[in-house]
Amino acid sequence: MKLVYHIGLHSTDEDRALRCLLQNTEMLAEAGTFAPAPGRFRPVLRQAMIHLRGAPASRHIQEQVLDEVIDHDTAERLLFSNDSFLCVPKRAITGGALYPLAEERAPWIRNLFPDDPAEFAFAIRNPATLIPALQTRFAEEEDFAAYLARIQPEDVSWADMVARFQRAVPDCPLTIWCNEDTPLIWYDILETLSGYPNALELQGVHEFHRTIMSEEGLERMERYFETHPSDNAEQRRRVVATFLEEFATPEAVEEEYDLPGWTADRIARLSERYEAEVAEVAAMEGVRFLRA
Repeated sequence: MKLVYHIGLHSTDEDRALRCLLQNTEMLAEAGTFAPAPGRFRPVLRQAMIHLRGAPASRHIQEQVLDEVIDHDTAERLLFSNDSFLCVPKRAITGGALYPLAEERAPWIRNLFPDDPAEFAFAIRNPATLIPALQTRFAEEEDFAAYLARIQPEDVSWADMVARFQRAVPDCPLTIWCNEDTPLIWYDILETLSGYPNALELQGVHEFHRTIMSEEGLERMERYFETHPSDNAEQRRRVVATFLEEFATPEAVEEEYDLPGWTADRIARLSERYEAEVAEVAAMEGVRFLRA
């Protein structure tokens, strides 16, 4: 059995991929893939991780977990998706460190099923937009100015985070992509997580694009894919890019901020550093990078 842990991260996927895959439970089960619903697996895995605290789970504990999260004994691929696997949003950045608990928590996850192969998948996001998005998730507890005062945005490094994660689980391949590219590589993401060979055959596969595209554009794109089905990733990306260019909703592709300390110059500096770090992460050994 292969374990696939989609760990988000915060303010990237927001369970969209899992919701799509849950619409295709029977189809995926026929292919040996199971993606349990959040309410079923998240409390079970959390309890097991807290109990084990990184120690390898015994065969008995593994069987208990499986009994609680799936109803089948024939799983070849088991997907768990949770953007708070590593920590809650408020702890995603401490000082200038992205996910400072990554080195501790990655083995907690990996050792739930220590004898089976495992891989991790997550999106990275430009700190210029990630930091405001994170803060909105706990805005009632801490305002933006107070949040900035306890973090160092200019020190935030995805390359550092990925390197620390890899050191913690060196036997696990990583699949990483840029959140900004998700509209273009959506089908690739679903295939990566599910192991299903052609995402266009999945029910609800275009629901994500409904959130960023006009209804007319979505209907036209759906009709195009119905008459021109393809499992060629590059071709699919070109098609999506063409429809987005004409039919993307402005509010979905334009992000503006009126926040204390979040100036245009700062956003530009953070974005420039992010672009350099994307290239660094994509070149890392052991990382499969999904490119737009």
